[in-house]
Amino acid sequence: MGTYGDGGNALILRQRLRLRGYDAEIVEITLADPVPNSLDLYTLGGAEDYAQRLATRHLLQYPGLQQAAERGAPVLAICAAIQVLGNWYETSSGERVDGVGMLDVTTAPQETRSIGEVLTTPAIDGLTSTLSGFENHRGGTTIGADAKPFARVTHGVGNGVGDGTEGAVQGSVIGTYMHGPALARNPELADLLLTRALGVDSLPPLDLGEVDQLRRERLAAGRR
Repeated sequence: MGTYGDGGNALILRQRLRLRGYDAEIVEITLADPVPNSLDLYTLGGAEDYAQRLATRHLLQYPGLQQAAERGAPVLAICAAIQVLGNWYETSSGERVDGVGMLDVTTAPQETRSIGEVLTTPAIDGLTSTLSGFENHRGGTTIGADAKPFARVTHGVGNGVGDGTEGAVQGSVIGTYMHGPALARNPELADLLLTRALGVDSLPPLDLGEVDQLRRERLAAGRR
């Protein structure tokens, strides 16, 4: 699953590590591969209904992701991946599919598709900067008692159920509807995931003018 550039999140994490002197590699997992439980950090992207169903089935058959999250490995789940990792989701045809159960959320289709820039205020420790992304989904995601919102919407739709929430967090899993890819737009989020994966309190800052420029442009676009 990797629509709308979501596969770029792994590239960004690798590059931010390499720029700091770490040896980092990306392990791509397909439907032909068991899901390993030994990786340091996991990213999942968005997908349409058919690929979403296949991914759900694969993760349930090979529970390496669940095992890794239980030991604290950070997981970034984008868009459809929130639904896959939830308790259940409904397809566009109304069929209910059991999810992986890593996030206490449920998702049902909404009448109106949410498309456009989204800006949010983070609702978890470790993030202070406004978050930006591009949302394109028709899911309405309701957060249960065991999860909490990732952020609060200031512009856009977010989870689509009218409560102003965006994404969900539970344990080591962060879920968000932000495409973009999200980590290109939000370097603070990228570094939060990396500090958790490395088990450190902070990382040396990176002076990347092009990243700062992209962030300014996307924040301005979201505010128009």
